[in-house]
Amino acid sequence: MRVLSQRRGHADFSLATSEDRLIWIFGSSRSGSTWLLRMLSELQGVVPVDDPHLGHHLGVWRPTSLAWSAAEDEPTLTTLLELKRHKEDYLFSDRYRDVWAPALRQLIVSRFDAQVGDSLQSGPIERPLVVIKEPGSHVADLLLSLFPQSRMIFLLRDGRDVVDSWLAAHQPGSWAVREGAFAVAEEGREALAHWQASVWTYRMEVVQRAYEAHDASRRIAVRYERALDDPARELGRICEWLEIDVKHQRLETIAAEHCFASLPKSDKGDGKEVRMAQPGGWQRNLSASEQRVMYEVMGRKLSELGYLDEGVEEAA
Repeated sequence: MRVLSQRRGHADFSLATSEDRLIWIFGSSRSGSTWLLRMLSELQGVVPVDDPHLGHHLGVWRPTSLAWSAAEDEPTLTTLLELKRHKEDYLFSDRYRDVWAPALRQLIVSRFDAQVGDSLQSGPIERPLVVIKEPGSHVADLLLSLFPQSRMIFLLRDGRDVVDSWLAAHQPGSWAVREGAFAVAEEGREALAHWQASVWTYRMEVVQRAYEAHDASRRIAVRYERALDDPARELGRICEWLEIDVKHQRLETIAAEHCFASLPKSDKGDGKEVRMAQPGGWQRNLSASEQRVMYEVMGRKLSELGYLDEGVEEAA
């Protein structure tokens, strides 16, 4: 680790000994996490890491998404880790956790340290804040168990808009299709909505448990809809929590530079990763049957998080 750090040009910094400088953005994909990361990246001392996909390697979904269109009975979503953890031959079995957990932690530290080092080549930062965007929130509990002194941002967004966003991402020619997703057939939309609703609900349950178990001083909840309404205010809350001294005028400038209206037309809209930045689009874009399957899966969680009740102020 020390040799790598010296070669990368940050011999005095490593997440192994500066775990409190590691901040995870947990919640769900398509929840405004890219927008939040880009704004945080404008702050002095922040090193961003965008979508490392740890969860897709450590928390492989079971069953696969095919089950939501082909299974005889209603599928129950879980992960391979949860199904196999009690089997001693499984690589990440509970029996051998004392062996694999430190090794996995060291792998993650080494990988992120290398990226931090490359980022610092343009100028030294004494103690950077390493912000990891949506590493795979269905393994939030595992990651926080490896890094108990790290910090977490619980970013929430109305799950109905998340499902709507993913259905749009599976349209022909979209950004997601270019990155390996598939173009959904019209007759497959309902099954896809069902699957994505299941994913959102599972992730919310895992992140809620992780949030409640984590040190209260090392966690903060941010609701996407509030951030959209007043991004400078929410950035200010995060900065205060992180003990970053930044003037409100600077936060307003950052918010203005990264707002939806400021983006070039070529970088936003249908088929783009930045699509609309407007809550409630699911009401216009999803059919009655698609909305029905959403509510069947996520209705209770939506209500619990305040998305079916007006005036709920706290997300977690």
